[in-house]
Amino acid sequence: MKKKGKLIVFSAPSGSGKTTIVHHLLAQKELNLDFSISATSRKPRGTEIDGKDYYFISDEKFKKHIDKDDFVEFEEVYTNNFYGTLKKEVKRIWKLGQDVIFDIDVVGGLNIKKKYPENTFAIFVQPPSIEEMERRLRARKTDSEEKIKERVAKAAKEMKFAKDFDVILINDDLEEAKKEAYKLVEKFVK
Repeated sequence: MKKKGKLIVFSAPSGSGKTTIVHHLLAQKELNLDFSISATSRKPRGTEIDGKDYYFISDEKFKKHIDKDDFVEFEEVYTNNFYGTLKKEVKRIWKLGQDVIFDIDVVGGLNIKKKYPENTFAIFVQPPSIEEMERRLRARKTDSEEKIKERVAKAAKEMKFAKDFDVILINDDLEEAKKEAYKLVEKFVK
């Protein structure tokens, strides 16, 4: 009998290192994970590629998908800036016989956990401090000062949700965080 597909959610404030950890886990072929590509109405940043990093779609098209109930979860993360997980994306990965890994904001992660409580493992990646997170965001050089301030304010709110996740993974040492994440995910998918 085919096992039920599993969902591994990594959520965190921007600058916590969750994307780096998710990419590390995807490179571990024995875990048999595939990345859930989120849809977003925002414009690509830096070297992001449509269909690889995100499905970049217009606000109008995003709202049509909402009306048709095409999302596992979605959210207006910032004003007129939507993110969501299309149901067909999860089905695509499960059809390949793989488990789904998400790099997703906190509310979206908890919504997936709510919708699929039996087969979701939700990990909150916590930066050592808000100050360190802000330093990491500045080092990226991808956001305006206004955007950084917005992300820092949002992070303070997001940290309050950490307790609602299955595990809090503190990323004060990236290599250690990667090892710990591997152990947690390996145990869940086996």
